[in-house]
Amino acid sequence: MNLLAFDTSTDILSISVQHGDVVLEHTGPGGSQASATLIPAINRLLAEVGLSFATLDAIVFGRGPGSFTGLRTACAVAQGLAFGARGGAGVPVLPVDTLLAVAEEARHQHGCSQVVAVLDARMDEVYSARCEWLPTENRWLADADFGLGAPETVQVPAGWSVAGNAHAPYGERLAPLATHVRALPTATALLRLSPALLAAGGAVPASDALPRYIRDKVAKTTAERDALRAAQAAAPTNP
Repeated sequence: MNLLAFDTSTDILSISVQHGDVVLEHTGPGGSQASATLIPAINRLLAEVGLSFATLDAIVFGRGPGSFTGLRTACAVAQGLAFGARGGAGVPVLPVDTLLAVAEEARHQHGCSQVVAVLDARMDEVYSARCEWLPTENRWLADADFGLGAPETVQVPAGWSVAGNAHAPYGERLAPLATHVRALPTATALLRLSPALLAAGGAVPASDALPRYIRDKVAKTTAERDALRAAQAAAPTNP
């Protein structure tokens, strides 16, 4: 298939294009820069692999959870490009959960098959989901409801790995006894997930290119930040 995939849910912008067996990828700064650099980078990759919006079969994007700004960027770009593709006839979009992409990247890079995928949600919280690879079905089985809470609340079954980008900022607060690997929701992970998700009917019209929000707040209020600092200051320290 001819697919375009991208993820802007973290501080890393990830784009990948698949033309048959050929896959090209691009990574760059995400965050606020993604909205300005995403479309030019997409155009360059499509040109390099010999594709155009007229020859795409679908557009794949990371729908979240993740950065609010990044998710809005991904959804808006996916929707706009999908509507305009094929001379206005349009192509379907495939929204993919970012935590599932984290688990897939951990499998691809580190051989993990039982993964607690965790992404930094800021505000002293993390997003999390348990994902288990089913080799006989060539797909992941993941929690239907993703978790959101303090790093200390993440429960890791014995023998499972923790994958994502939350270990660096939270350290021993996040599953200190578990094995940790770094993995991000890359666009190439989205592409590897696409065949099973497309076969399961995951593609939707461009109008349904919507984010998956787990939290409806971008930042804590001043009162909440003050209360958190007071609680941390009052907490006992280890001798």
